[in-house]
Parts: sequence; structure tokens; C-alpha cells
Amino acid sequence: MKKLLLIPILFITILLSAQNDFAIAKNVDIFVSILKELNAKYADEINPTDLVNKAIQGMLKSLDPYSVYYPESQIEDVKLMTAGQYGGIGALIQQHGKNVVIAEPYENSPAHKTGLRAGDIILKINGQNVHEKNSSEISTILRGQPGTTLNIEIERPTDGKKHAFAVKREDIKFPPVPFFGMLENNIGYIRLDQFTEKASSEVKEAFIQLKEKGMKYLILDLRNNGGGLLHEAVNIMNIFVDQNVKIAETKGKIPEQNHVFRTRNAVIDREIPVVVLVNETSASASEIVAGAFQDLDRGVIIGKKTFGKGLVQNIVPLSYNTSLKITVSKYYIPSGRCVQNIDYFNQDTLAGAPLIPDSLATAYKTKQGRIVYDKGGIEPDIITPDSIPSNILIALLLNNIIFDFSNNYAAKYDSILPAKQFKLSDAEYKQFADFAKSKNFEYQTETEELLKELKEIAQNEKYYPAIESIYNDMIQKIENEKSNDIYKFQNELSEYIANEIVARFYYQKGRIEHQLAIDPDVQTAMEVLLNAQRYKSILSGKK
Repeated sequence: MKKLLLIPILFITILLSAQNDFAIAKNVDIFVSILKELNAKYADEINPTDLVNKAIQGMLKSLDPYSVYYPESQIEDVKLMTAGQYGGIGALIQQHGKNVVIAEPYENSPAHKTGLRAGDIILKINGQNVHEKNSSEISTILRGQPGTTLNIEIERPTDGKKHAFAVKREDIKFPPVPFFGMLENNIGYIRLDQFTEKASSEVKEAFIQLKEKGMKYLILDLRNNGGGLLHEAVNIMNIFVDQNVKIAETKGKIPEQNHVFRTRNAVIDREIPVVVLVNETSASASEIVAGAFQDLDRGVIIGKKTFGKGLVQNIVPLSYNTSLKITVSKYYIPSGRCVQNIDYFNQDTLAGAPLIPDSLATAYKTKQGRIVYDKGGIEPDIITPDSIPSNILIALLLNNIIFDFSNNYAAKYDSILPAKQFKLSDAEYKQFADFAKSKNFEYQTETEELLKELKEIAQNEKYYPAIESIYNDMIQKIENEKSNDIYKFQNELSEYIANEIVARFYYQKGRIEHQLAIDPDVQTAMEVLLNAQRYKSILSGKK
């Protein structure tokens, strides 16, 4: 009887497959016919490659934001995603008014070794004037085959001169762990920026070194980590949990995409207290790690609710050195919940997808019975307050005033104190204040915006003549107060400026090390780790 039932099921499967094959063949034929007709008869010259690229990208965009086609010209982007490396000069660039400037050379990169500095204005590349190109276009030019040389002409504002550099491209590798070290009270800290190849081995090596230095507690920082390779997430969890523990499961349309991912090796340390830091841009593999720590009651999660990306992509090599990154499944963490926030398969979008209320969220249980929900993303055990920058800080950043001052400062000195010790003196801050005021920058406060709205409403309702003098008086008093903002917010601004200066001398490692001393999330993590009773109560659900 069972064999008889299988016959019609098999027939239907074959029929559906045949129908799909016919639909694909039919529509490919139509597409090719249209392309040929356009190429032969369209009034102007067309670029068939460009048209096909746009058609492919449009088709994938209708599915989800993570399915992407990479033409041969973007092969370096594929290398960056999978291996954390690309061919280039090794420098961040940014728009600075009409110019594109070097924002930060990476330490020991070709840009660094040949003498390019933060603030250098890019004028020409291989003799081609690039002053009308934007940062994205120049980034594309700078990337390329390792071993090839770029002749770059720059203008250096700190000396007012033009300089020429011959920069040989290299394989630029982003370390998955840009910094690790010991904090106070035997607390170790590991910053993980991406889940590329060797991410787990670097975390493991950092962990072992910190243990040798006396680490008794660990902060694992996954903030701003957009994810990467799933198996690297599983291997990282293997440092902290036993062999053969389920970390994630993927479920897709075809059976080949359904997998259960378990730890495979002996645990390194199953007892050390761990805090995992996350925020709104911690996504994908970061959420697997944070979710596994939470579901297995292995560590406390602190920060902000994570992004909510529970879709798994594979990169498929195609002909002519092109690639396709395609969504193949969803993943589920140990409790059984999926962290995906947007249901792209049912055509939700980031703009239109509803937030999941508590009443509609499905409850799951952690290993010790704590209740957790599938509300899209990982909700931290402790949510830290938002850190909102002042209006004047935002204005100073948008006008590149802190950036320019830091470049001028770095041009005056050969060295500064170690990263975690460096601070701006009051005299140096006054120099910055004078520098900033000379730039005549402007910004609007929220109070001013609300007063403008009030004025419009009062004018419409014919009340404004009666309150005009009061309104003008308020505006004047706000202007007077704003003129003192640069000193009112001195602590905030001074810390930011000092961090920017530190980056000129100690690069990314120094920037991270300097930030740790003033990072409120890190301070919260340290307090939790050093309070054994609170740490245990959180994991038991009695916080």
C-alpha cells in the first residue's frame, strides 16, 4: 500500500520539477530575446553587461537584501566576506566636503608603510584626476590585484604641500580579533569583529593567552559584528561548552540545507564566567553565539537587542569569475527559536514589518528553564541605556572639525602617552575650542526645531504677534547658551578627541584600548562579573 502511495507523490514531484524547468527555459528565452532586440534596435547605444547586471540585482532584491550577485569586478568583495581580506592599499577613506581623504591607514599596511596619513587629500591615481569622484568610486579604484602598484598623488593640509607615493597593493587582512587584553580584577577582554575564516582559532588563542595571564572572568565583545561563517560561531562556542552540544540548526527548502551544528571538540573552559556584549548591529553569527550563550545559560548577555538576521547564505561560484550569495535557509538556536526579525519570504520589508508584541511572541525555555522569546534578535539579560551624543558633537563630526584638529595635533608630535593613559589637557582642549570656533560651524538643537514649529503654529492660529517678543527672547537666550556648549560638553568632546588622536599614533588597537576605560557597557559587564551572586541569579532567572 505504501509503495502505491509513493507512485503518485513521485509523479507529482517530477511533474512540478518539469514545470519549473519549462518556466525557467521559457523566461530565459524571453529575456535573451529582449536583450537581443534592445541591442539591435534601441535608439541609443546600450551596455548589455550593465543591463544584465541590473536585471539580476533587481530579481534578487525582490527576494531579500542578502541574496546578491557579484560580477567579476567585485571579486575582492567576495574575498573580504569569506576570508576577511582583499587586495588594496589598506586604508579607510572618507568624503571630506568635495574631496576624498585618507581617514585612517591600517597599521603596517602598504598605505602606512609608504607614508600616507590621515587627512591626505587624494588628487590623482595613476595620473587620473579623481577630484570629482566620490569615496565609493575611489575605493573601487584602490582595490585590485595584490602586487600591482598605484601611483597616488595627495595634498597634505598639515604642510600645504603635494606628495606622490608609489603604493604596491597587498592582501589586506582584517584580523577577526583586533584587540584582546587584561582589564582590572583579572577580567579578560576579547573583541571579535567578524566571523571570517580563522575567527574561532584567533579567539581560542586569545583566550588561552589571557588564561596564562591570570584571567578569571571574560568579556566577549560582539558589538557591531555583522556575522559571517556559521561554523566559526559553532567553534567559538566549543571553547565554553562540552563536545556534542547543539549550537544551531538550519532548515531550508531542500533537505541538503537542513543541518544540526554541534560542538566537536573537548571544551577549553566550561566554568569561567562570561559576559557577551551586543548591540543593534550585532547580527547573524553574532546572534548565534549570543543566543547560544543565553539558551545554554552559559553567559550573561549585556547591551542592546540585536539586529535579528536568522537567514543563512551560501556563496556559489559562477562562470566568468562571478559569484552568487544566496539565502538557502533559516537558522535556529539551541532553545529552538529563530532570531529572524523580518519575514522576507512573505515579502515583509524593514520599513513595513510589524514589531512583535510580547503577547504574540512564542515562549521558549533555556537549559535551566528561563523563559526567552522569539521576538526577532536576541534580547539582552541586561539592557544598557542609550548613549546619545550631544548636538555639538554631531556637528563637529559632520564638519570634520575633530578629524582636522586630530591631524594637526599628530603632525606636531612624534609620540604620545600609551593609548589607555592618554588624555587631553585643559590647555590642549582650549586649543581645540579656539580651532572649532574659527570654523564658524552651525547646528540646530531639538529645542530650536521645536520653537520653529511653535512659531509656525502660532502664526497659523494668529497668536504669534502676542508672543513675538517672548519668542525672540527665547531664541536669543538659546543662542547665548549654545555659544558655551563647547565647554558645557567638554568631558564628552575631550574623550572623543583624545580617542581620535590615539588612533593617529596607535591605530585600531589603540583606539579600542583607549575606549575601554570609558565604555559604559564594559563597566556594567565588569560589575556583573565581579558580583557572583548577581551573575548566578541572572542565569537562574531570578535577577
